[in-house]
Amino acid sequence: MRDPGGLRLTAEGEILLEHADAIAERFDLASEQLAAAAQGQRARLRIGAFPTALAAFVPTAIARVRETHPHAKVTVDEGTDDLAERIRSGELHLAVAFQDAVEPRHTPDGVERRDLFREHFRVALAPDHAMAGGPRIRLAELRDEDWTAAVPDGLIVHACRAAGFEPNLVSLTHDQLAIRALVLRGLAVTLVPELLAEPFRDLALLRIDGPGPARDVYALLPPGGRHPLVAPALEALEATAAELR
Repeated sequence: MRDPGGLRLTAEGEILLEHADAIAERFDLASEQLAAAAQGQRARLRIGAFPTALAAFVPTAIARVRETHPHAKVTVDEGTDDLAERIRSGELHLAVAFQDAVEPRHTPDGVERRDLFREHFRVALAPDHAMAGGPRIRLAELRDEDWTAAVPDGLIVHACRAAGFEPNLVSLTHDQLAIRALVLRGLAVTLVPELLAEPFRDLALLRIDGPGPARDVYALLPPGGRHPLVAPALEALEATAAELR
């Protein structure tokens, strides 16, 4: 309202001004919190990997990243055939995947592939199995055994077929603890990737005499616009892979 001394707020205006000041302060606080949250999200590296890599290989690489970037925040998530799509969508910044080594080298569309290492497999038997004593075994010698595998038409089954027999699958599971328990109790045999040699050390792990399965392990990353921690994480994966080789 206007009075002889100039303009001044009405009583209602004074009330609104107090609320406006409070709203402005809350807005400034919210802006700061949103900026902090966005910064935290940018700082968090999201890695996906197949289950066996998550059991040994990826944790070792993350520990290397933490040595040089102690404040780095990293989340890891399990994945298999969906890893490339999750890289393309931005859900993941980096992924560790594999393919059967007998197949032609394949790079999914829209991502970049970096080869890390070729991993071989060993036969896993119960320690008291009749054939557990030797350092090597031919897959054909296990044609009459019960088997456990992750999938009914994957690398393990293909290796058995290449050895001349169809495995009798009594268990299908990705759970490494379940696989270990089945083998340890003599309920099944299987093929174990070398990444799991240490966690499965209480089993009899025999090298395969003759041709055996292998898989190529590689990293997937976006072609550009990468998270700042992708480069040191990739270096850590490559250093860990070199030790495995």
